[in-house]
Amino acid sequence: MAIQVVPQEKLKNFIGQSLEPGEWIEVSQERINDFADCTEDHQFIHIDPIAAAKTPFGGTIAHGFLSLSLLPRLCDENKITPENVVMGINYGFDKVRFLAPVSSGKRIRAVVTLMDITEKDDNRLLIKQGINVEIEGVETPALVAEWLTMVVLG
Repeated sequence: MAIQVVPQEKLKNFIGQSLEPGEWIEVSQERINDFADCTEDHQFIHIDPIAAAKTPFGGTIAHGFLSLSLLPRLCDENKITPENVVMGINYGFDKVRFLAPVSSGKRIRAVVTLMDITEKDDNRLLIKQGINVEIEGVETPALVAEWLTMVVLG
């Protein structure tokens, strides 16, 4: 699947449809360590493999916010978007739940469902997407979210 560009008037036809999952992305220990440095969140369960091995996780895990911060990348290749987009602006989340830890070295991908579209004016649409971030080989998703994007049209 790829990016589907559709006329604005046809966008609502896709509400409720889930898109093909995106590509798998590895959440390496190096990525986790870099995120810990960036956010100054150096809790041992993220960066100390020896200490983390003694926890119920059995090793280091990604920060929940690292998985969340990867949504732009995870959702970039498989999406439905209206024609004439000038830019998309992160508008926030109606819901975010972290359901399962992402162990270091695991791969994740996103499944996106178009949930709603609200026309704000002639040049702006508020798009709500349901996101499930899957962990390869794990039944429970890493996270579920309802993500809002304000799309500015030209």
